[in-house]
Amino acid sequence: LHLIPNEIRTVEELNLPSVVKIFGRLSQGFVLVVGPNGHGKSTTLASLVDLINKERAEKIVTIEDPIEYIFTPNKSIIDQREIYQDTFSFHKAIRSTFRQNVNVILVGEMRDYETMSAAVTAAETGHLVLASLHTNSASQTIERIIDSFPPNQQAQVRNQVANTISGVISQRLIQRIKGGLIPAVEVMIATTAVRTLIRDNRPRQLDLVIETSQDVGMIPLDRSLADLVRRKEISLERAGFYSSNPMELRNQLK
Repeated sequence: LHLIPNEIRTVEELNLPSVVKIFGRLSQGFVLVVGPNGHGKSTTLASLVDLINKERAEKIVTIEDPIEYIFTPNKSIIDQREIYQDTFSFHKAIRSTFRQNVNVILVGEMRDYETMSAAVTAAETGHLVLASLHTNSASQTIERIIDSFPPNQQAQVRNQVANTISGVISQRLIQRIKGGLIPAVEVMIATTAVRTLIRDNRPRQLDLVIETSQDVGMIPLDRSLADLVRRKEISLERAGFYSSNPMELRNQLK
């Protein structure tokens, strides 16, 4: 069973870095929230949708399987659609929004090539697309999207993703020392350098760009883990378990 609270919590209440709010204030683009199953992706997406709902008048369509959080329209109109109840598939639901004057599309999960293709097209045609994916990092996310397309389409898709991507939030929910869970978050923001690496088929180098672009708001996962250890929120042992480079993590804590 999945316990879903009635109240949608804010970015601050979820202990997410405040920089993620910039993704809720975009008028168009492609924002991905990624991480393993059960690590709070749906909750982060719901928080971003509710931020839009509170701040501006938009038409928002959510496509979910199943519907989890129930949104109460505030400044925006929100239409929630469930797979197999209101539509046959994610990609058909995305394509049907193109003629419905929608501004924001939430895709609960991108499971297949057709859904990814429809989501990229939606971002290209001026929508803000928020979606989740089961990957472990920003660089792996870009690779996964492009690799899901047939080889003869990959060059075109690289250009489409490079042009539309706005950012990737990769998160892990970690056991707190005091009890409960707290997120460790990697944040990639689509700068010129990021777009160039995607276009040139060099996604592995995105990790280095995130590491060296902290001045523009990017957050490497190891830095997020190190901050939580310093604040005595999580143990060093826990942080090492989730780190992609435990040696680097220890260096940051010296």
